[in-house]
Amino acid sequence: MSQDQNNSINYQISPPLDNKTLNELFETAWQNHNWTNFQPILKQSLGYVCAFEGEKLVGFVNLAWDGGVHAFLLDTTVHSHWQKRGIGLKLVKQAAKFAKESGLLWVHVDYEPPLESFYQQAGFRPTLAGLINLTD
Repeated sequence: MSQDQNNSINYQISPPLDNKTLNELFETAWQNHNWTNFQPILKQSLGYVCAFEGEKLVGFVNLAWDGGVHAFLLDTTVHSHWQKRGIGLKLVKQAAKFAKESGLLWVHVDYEPPLESFYQQAGFRPTLAGLINLTD
């Protein structure tokens, strides 16, 4: 657990979370969010990092894991009223630190071009990757 010295944000690794809390956060940040049962996702994760302002969840990032040395950063989300304050960057850096402390060697992330500088600030470097959209 760590506290952000510039404000009252408290970061925690894998605290208990319910679906209502996560869905409320995602609804503020993602325009077309559909209610999701996050419990199976959280159960399969290496871990996840949460940002709290008091008792309110204001940020979240998930580390999906292959069971070996690779983790995948997913669902970086910051409450719409808390964006552009460095919370997302701190979430991602804390997740990478947690992965390293857990003995992993690689953390992967996919992102769209407008987020390239954000992820570069967090230490990620562009690589070639492939993707298949299975809904096509």
